Amino acid sequence: MRMGELSRRAFTLAALSSLAMGPSAAAAAGQRPRAAAEMRGVWLATVSNRDWPSRPGLTAAAQRAELIAHLDRAARDRLNTVIFQVRPTADALWPSPYEPWSEYLTGTQGRSPGWDPLGTAVREAHRRGLELHAWFNPYRIANHTDLSRLAASHPARRHPDWVVPYGGKLYYNPGLPEVRAFVQKAMLDAVARYPVDAVHLDDYFYPYPVAGQTFDDDDAYDRYGGDFADRAAWRRDNINRLVKEMAAGIRKARPGTRFGISPFGVWRNASTDPRGSDTRAGVQTYDDLCADTRTWVRSHWIDYIVPQLYWNIGFAAADYAKLVDWWAAVAKGTKTHLYIGEALYKAGAAGQPSAWQDPVELSRHLTLAAGYPQVRGHVFFAAADVAADPIGAMSRVITDHYGRSAKPPR
Repeated sequence: MRMGELSRRAFTLAALSSLAMGPSAAAAAGQRPRAAAEMRGVWLATVSNRDWPSRPGLTAAAQRAELIAHLDRAARDRLNTVIFQVRPTADALWPSPYEPWSEYLTGTQGRSPGWDPLGTAVREAHRRGLELHAWFNPYRIANHTDLSRLAASHPARRHPDWVVPYGGKLYYNPGLPEVRAFVQKAMLDAVARYPVDAVHLDDYFYPYPVAGQTFDDDDAYDRYGGDFADRAAWRRDNINRLVKEMAAGIRKARPGTRFGISPFGVWRNASTDPRGSDTRAGVQTYDDLCADTRTWVRSHWIDYIVPQLYWNIGFAAADYAKLVDWWAAVAKGTKTHLYIGEALYKAGAAGQPSAWQDPVELSRHLTLAAGYPQVRGHVFFAAADVAADPIGAMSRVITDHYGRSAKPPR
């Protein structure tokens, strides 16, 4: 999940002059009434202890108490879905036969925390009327490049030929069929074991580009890329295969479980491709991450998509309003549900544009999106920010838009 990728590229802030429209004003303007069923989700990130647990090494009781507090908060705020990160770095927050316990639980990868976080999360979420979506990162192995720091049983240590160091991190090579088969097996184990409501992948496919570095998949490309026009086309096919095969695997393992993905918010800029958005983003998922997110929606390979539209209304390089319009057009006429990923973490944050210092900015997002029937809800990044609500931005969203409970769309 990227936090501030484009802001680091020094995009120019556009002035924001529109005032927030409340629900009555929206109705007067002819916008559709808010649906009885809509996605009201929150990401609960575990990588680097971002949201939970607050630190590694807490007792099982303390970890469980913190997890329950996040679920209680979601229920109190009339949210209806928690997207829980259960495989942050090729590890597991359940007793997996394929990968070690996550280090973010105990501080030592492979050490049992003495309880089952995923099993508990599913059970306790359902008790509160919440859906629980199991969130996986398919290819990231570690946020460092030292294989010896991984648990002795780690598959990456047994198969170092599967591993590519890049940008100070370790990744599985998406170009190897055996890697694709393994990561699917590891993820689908959780689906088979637990009645999760959905499987959720984030925005990391091929890694975000790092200036001056090359993702070294030469050997795999030489072996498997001969039928493609270029390396980029081959890489996109590798990711397309992962998506299609995961969809089939989920249907087989637990029929009725949904499949969703939350990509970086820009597929391609219109200057690159006339089908793209009116943006000037420094990253384009199609080109840089080899993720053809538009095709996934148009072909209904996935049940829902949550583009991370982590910019304010009027932002010059990537205007929230323009991107909602573009994604709504992509989703129109398809069976793929469109939800919008919201940058709650930016509200009141130091260094963010002035729009993010206004607690009404996020509420404006929901008001604007309500004008598009294709937008079926929103997901907020992330749980710690929902709990802290430093400038009251989430409270304003709840007051303006979440006065009544709503079921998640199916």
